Amino acid sequence: MLELTMASVSGADAGATAGMLMADAPSDPGAVLRVGRDRAVCRLATPDDWLFVSRVHLEFLCGPDGTWQVTWLRGSHSEPSSEVRLTLAGQQAQALPYGGTAKLPVGGSGELVIQDRSGPRTVNVGFYHEP
Repeated sequence: MLELTMASVSGADAGATAGMLMADAPSDPGAVLRVGRDRAVCRLATPDDWLFVSRVHLEFLCGPDGTWQVTWLRGSHSEPSSEVRLTLAGQQAQALPYGGTAKLPVGGSGELVIQDRSGPRTVNVGFYHEP
């Protein structure tokens, strides 16, 4: 099972947890959880006017062996208007490249932060990959 929590934070709300959203999915091959602005396909959706987040920004996909990976999907622009950082529990944050994929450790937790390049807004997505 993969569990996700998401908080959309603007500069004035830093540190607040109000409005936190949650989603989960069993670790079945082919299971998908998406984060973005499009409520029709994303289980966790950001505010519609947060254009630094793509329609479908992050995709969590369960592989054939029951392990999960996350991909920062390339949008319609050649250069993104955000940055994505991945932090695994006990490790330093690292940039997730535009169009890049990272495996999530079984029994591990961490956070992905989508940072607006033009202002003090972030989308914080925490995850826990149950063994």
